[in-house]
Amino acid sequence: MVPELRRAFNAAFRAESYAAMLRWLEEEAGFPVPFRVCETPLFLTRELAAELERAAHEVLAAVTAPDYLCSAERAVPPRYAVPREDAHTTFLQVDFALAAGAGGEVVPRLIELQGFPSLYGFQWLLERAYRAHFAIGAGLSPYFGGLSAPAYVECLRQTIVGGHDPENVVLLEIEPEAQKTRVDFAATERLLGIKTVSTAAVVVRGDRACYASGGREVPIERIYNRVIFDEAARRGLDLGPLFRREVEVEWVGHPNWFWKISKFSLPFIHGRYCPPCYLLADLAETEYPEDLENYVLKPLFSFAGLGVELGVTKERLRGIAQPENFILQRRVDYAPVVATPDEPAKAEVRMMFVWGKEGPPRLVNNLVRMTKGRMVGVDFNKDRTWIGASVALHPE
Repeated sequence: MVPELRRAFNAAFRAESYAAMLRWLEEEAGFPVPFRVCETPLFLTRELAAELERAAHEVLAAVTAPDYLCSAERAVPPRYAVPREDAHTTFLQVDFALAAGAGGEVVPRLIELQGFPSLYGFQWLLERAYRAHFAIGAGLSPYFGGLSAPAYVECLRQTIVGGHDPENVVLLEIEPEAQKTRVDFAATERLLGIKTVSTAAVVVRGDRACYASGGREVPIERIYNRVIFDEAARRGLDLGPLFRREVEVEWVGHPNWFWKISKFSLPFIHGRYCPPCYLLADLAETEYPEDLENYVLKPLFSFAGLGVELGVTKERLRGIAQPENFILQRRVDYAPVVATPDEPAKAEVRMMFVWGKEGPPRLVNNLVRMTKGRMVGVDFNKDRTWIGASVALHPE
């Protein structure tokens, strides 16, 4: 944390500027923002930003190791396996809690990860929103690897659109107009010139896919995949032949990596940034941790914190019918590191990678969630302020 930047921001903060920022975000996106946006960005020291970067790359190394990739084959449910899988994931998100170290310093601790896109478009827009309405120093950036804002957009373009005509590239989602992430879709459309298309609107003819636009069928050559399988399963939706056949499309974020890099990965990742984590099915009852009150039970196949249980008991664990679908992870105590007008806030930082068809993976941006509750999420922060979606800024 950077105390002088925090003090200056808090002293200059005006509720009117925050309200104007929210209006600006919705006007720029053309859609309401259905989740809470925090009043402030997070200010990281150069040292903490560098440690977050090291931690993210350690996780990347773990989930790209040959032994892990062999184990990850069993993470994909056969009924959801999609043909034409890529050699590696296109996207990687690694979530770290900011916790207190042994000496009182702030340290990252791994919470979750996913081989699936995050809000790459909205985070670009959000950083611009803070800059437009608050005094943010020119030497601070949310980007990594020396990227500027224009270079970040070009990186996204190369990763998602590649050499294709944007008309033939679609952002694919289930009923996109009803998703909380619709604002991110809108930002992505603006940045890259691609269309957001519902799974129900895709037509497969033989080994080709298309969508209707302006009274004609437009071929789909490349799919920026935003479909969350948990939602399809929960609603009993059939995603159609696009997800079952050998269709001649390029997946930007192949669906199988949604499973292969996920909560399933956590028990396989070890190191100084990683709290102990176990596949429940791999633990005999005699191996349950003695301090279960310090562990969190998580279903493997859930999204946005659904089904997470704190303070579980041996009786609860014994009663789980499908232990292969759960992990047991040691709880991380988030440090109250962000001074606000009332109580301090805690923060979780998502480190965002892209990995194109050529070249190595690149750490490009970040996403922050601020909380004052026991867990991150609106349901645990009712009637709180200075919490919600944000971005971390660090010295360039």
